[in-house]
Amino acid sequence: MTMMLANSLIDGFRESNAIGQGIVVLQLAGSVAMFAAIIGKWRELKFVSSATRRFLRDFASGKDVLEYYLSRRPSATSGIERIYKDTCERLLKLLTPDVRSLLVGKQTDGDGAAALTAREIELVRGQCEHALDEEEIRVEGSMGVIATVVALSPMLGLLGTVWGVLDAFADMGSAGSANLATIAPSISSALVTTVVGLIIAIPGVCAFNAMNAQIREITSDMEGFADELTGRIACEFQGRGA
Repeated sequence: MTMMLANSLIDGFRESNAIGQGIVVLQLAGSVAMFAAIIGKWRELKFVSSATRRFLRDFASGKDVLEYYLSRRPSATSGIERIYKDTCERLLKLLTPDVRSLLVGKQTDGDGAAALTAREIELVRGQCEHALDEEEIRVEGSMGVIATVVALSPMLGLLGTVWGVLDAFADMGSAGSANLATIAPSISSALVTTVVGLIIAIPGVCAFNAMNAQIREITSDMEGFADELTGRIACEFQGRGA
């Protein structure tokens, strides 16, 4: 069955006009870019998902919000670590040099010396939200390539088919005959672009939806962590009033 379909497509491609062949070549080039993006994105999401779970587990085991940062100096290999790292760096910049040196040296006794005003807490929250927005954009990267190819392949296929049918009817009018044996090969070759477009789009849609679900899960984890992080910072550091 697969061999018959492949042979039909090859024969139809050979019999197509230059427009039809050009559209098929364009579709195949787009499919290469799409499948490369799918493979790369799938690997990236698998790594990010694993790194996110590992970071959340390690962060939850800490006694205070800065313990993980001060003890491990996160390398920011995943989005959630970059959010945490950027927020902690902003927090430390707002603290006084003496308090900062105490925290970095792990000598603080938690007596409230490391306190921030409500305005400073909002600055830290703003940094956290900005980092979150950047990571949400980053984690959705390459999805546009997949979506574009999925949307354009069937449309290009329809364009090629309509163009081929127009040529077939034009040839029929020139010949002055409506003989099915004459027009059938032209219509068959015109349908090749639509078939190729659907073959490309169907697996692309399945992969896009599956990865979109994983992206929503990752962004939900990042948003929940950002809320928890800013909430804990407010609880642990807000203490000097306005």
